[in-house]
Amino acid sequence: MSNTVALSIENLRFAYQGKLALDDVSFTINASDFTFLLGPNGAGKSTLFALITRLYDCREGKIALNGFDIKQQTRKALATLGIVFQQTTLDVDLTVQQNLHYHAALYGMSRKLAKSRIQEELERLAMFERRSEKVAKLNGGHKRRVEIARALLHKPSILLLDEPTVGLDVQSRVAIVEYIHYLTAHEQLAVLWASHLLDEIYSTDQVLVMHKGKIKAKGHREQIVAMTQTKDINTAFAQLTQGELS
Repeated sequence: MSNTVALSIENLRFAYQGKLALDDVSFTINASDFTFLLGPNGAGKSTLFALITRLYDCREGKIALNGFDIKQQTRKALATLGIVFQQTTLDVDLTVQQNLHYHAALYGMSRKLAKSRIQEELERLAMFERRSEKVAKLNGGHKRRVEIARALLHKPSILLLDEPTVGLDVQSRVAIVEYIHYLTAHEQLAVLWASHLLDEIYSTDQVLVMHKGKIKAKGHREQIVAMTQTKDINTAFAQLTQGELS
């Protein structure tokens, strides 16, 4: 575990349409940390991601990526960030490599560098042989792999994933979870993984339990179980969220 702070959230508060979505949220993620943001639907996870990525404007509180304030140093901050949204954002009418080349161009990569990085990431995700296929022909798990490759092209130091395995088959889920954990362990990538699927949590993961816009618990899986005096993370989660599992 590194002491380098990849993501810092301080006293974040956000409301829209008169409803409080985030209420005094604070936490930090260091390089090489896999942090599991656990919460039922409506907990505020997607709102938090929208603020970190500047889809929403942060009016109360502070967000910093690798020391860069998201409001004052937006370009430098976002350059260190990779993101995989819950809903696919690939162009299904383009091929895998066309989608990735377009993304690389947005980051100002040369054609030569982009080609090299695309090959590297697709090979690591066992998708290079399918680079010329249109995205429309891929199943859900393979589309997710392409989105992860896209998010990693510019070598970010922190990766955000919003419900990345929802709706995928078990084999695809396991493969993606294992791969992202590999990146944190071997490449010092910081990860914030939002989900309500408790079976994806490793014992080494940091866990943030969010409910109704508040962080209800922080710690490793066993620490949260101990704190709630329950038998396992499923029971602890149910207690912290009043049984709202999804």
